[in-house]
Amino acid sequence: MKKFKLFVMGAIFTLLLGFTSCNGCGSQQKDNVLADTVSVVDTTNAIADLNVEHLIATDRQEMYLNHGSNYCWFETCIKLKDFLNEENDGSIEELVNVFQVIVEKGNGFDVKVYKIQHFADGTVAKDSTYGFWVEDQPLNDEAIKVTYEQAYDNLMRANIVKPHSCYVTLRKQVGPVDANPQYIFGNIREVVFVDATTGDVSGNNPAFPKEKGFKMPLGEWP
Repeated sequence: MKKFKLFVMGAIFTLLLGFTSCNGCGSQQKDNVLADTVSVVDTTNAIADLNVEHLIATDRQEMYLNHGSNYCWFETCIKLKDFLNEENDGSIEELVNVFQVIVEKGNGFDVKVYKIQHFADGTVAKDSTYGFWVEDQPLNDEAIKVTYEQAYDNLMRANIVKPHSCYVTLRKQVGPVDANPQYIFGNIREVVFVDATTGDVSGNNPAFPKEKGFKMPLGEWP
């Protein structure tokens, strides 16, 4: 029961990030999203070490084994154990990988979103629901050369205000500029971007560069 409650809390966290679209977990189209929801808690093959790159690789492998190459990896959402602007070492409490797949349904096809959530104690929770994941571009073929640890270290070394937040999201946001994927540290009020290809740190969203006159859409962070 404890793990089920934790999974629900994690799912709520993911959905909240989706509604704000500030630092990630995109946004899932709400039409018919509750049509077919399945939740599974798995402890038989638990991974105690929340290594971001390892979990991305194993979850992508699972998606490939189940769906072939017919899947999109959209986001990796991370909850840290401590706030970024307080004493912390970047340790991870939860991690969620988000995928989308076209599946057969009846005499046709539909779109389904899969979320695989990993906890620090090794528990794995899986959820799927019919619906679209929007506001992100697929990460499958992107050149993600910077690891989470490298992005975290770059953020900590940078002469920039650290957000009072314990959330990080790896995503490639849809915007007027085709920017590299970003590790986005922060929340709806404070956010810092670390380029997942170059490692550059910035307080501005590269998909909506202020120097080019672009502004965030309504409902996004300032």
